Amino acid sequence: MRVLTLANQLTLLRMLLIPAFVILVVYHQLGWALAIFITAGVTDGLDGLIARRSGKKTSLGAWLDPMADKLLLVTTFVVLTLPGLGLVNRFPVWLTVLIISRDVVIVLTVAIVNLAIGRRTFRPSIYGKIATATYIVTSVVVMLFNYLERSSVLVRACIWASLAITLISGVHYITHAARLINESHADA
Repeated sequence: MRVLTLANQLTLLRMLLIPAFVILVVYHQLGWALAIFITAGVTDGLDGLIARRSGKKTSLGAWLDPMADKLLLVTTFVVLTLPGLGLVNRFPVWLTVLIISRDVVIVLTVAIVNLAIGRRTFRPSIYGKIATATYIVTSVVVMLFNYLERSSVLVRACIWASLAITLISGVHYITHAARLINESHADA
């Protein structure tokens, strides 16, 4: 089976769009930055659909797709947090730090579980999927209102929704990992 399938090529394209997005935001080309972000989002939907429909899911794609999602979202949050870019709407530093910290905690938790009780597969939880969707919507809303050069109560609502789902999904991953460890010790 070919490793560089069409789905994987779309995932790589999404990763290649990240520097273009950053450059466009930094140079205040906010309409184009929003268009690039939406294009990256469309490739995210398409790569999964193509992989499932064609029956060409690959281990490379299983690794690359979530990595591309994380890179895009973390980059977006970091860039839209930076002071000095003249943006009307920025992410608060505390939110960006919490979102990145949540991802670090999840990676560490998976590593600890794998070291403590052996290899386990962690499927994305519903809370993780909701978090990703919330971060995407929040990013689009912030970029849209930056493009319009207006502040909005919708921006603040999305920021608070991102905070809530970050905390909920982070706690869920930790409790799920603790349950796995406890079950393995009970079986031993």
